[in-house]
Amino acid sequence: MSLILYTTLGVADLNRATAFYDAVLAPLGHVRRADASEGWEGYGPDYDDGVSLWLCTPFNGAAPSVGNGTMVAFRAPDAAAVDAFHAAALAQGGTDEGAPGVRPHYGPHFYVAYVRDPDGNKLACVFHRYELKG
Repeated sequence: MSLILYTTLGVADLNRATAFYDAVLAPLGHVRRADASEGWEGYGPDYDDGVSLWLCTPFNGAAPSVGNGTMVAFRAPDAAAVDAFHAAALAQGGTDEGAPGVRPHYGPHFYVAYVRDPDGNKLACVFHRYELKG
């Protein structure tokens, strides 16, 4: 059984956030769920089949904020998907936190890109079985 049931990110503008996550998750094979309640958008499997990601405005009505050291990492099927995720994030108003590439301190097969979404949430996209071509 998976340790994590779901992850929720607070956003200021649900429509803007949905456009961002639609674009960055598409290269990873994820589409928006059709069963979200009003005020929510979600991606990934249902509660019985894995970990999902949900977006909403904060319940207390205050502005969303990000945690220092907090990050959500998405699994990629290959390095090309990491590249596409990063490009889509920048095209949708995200900011670069680390261009796609191998991070030797995580090992020679850890291909990753880091971005922040328009609300400042830090995201990673990782292909952890990368083999250098050449």
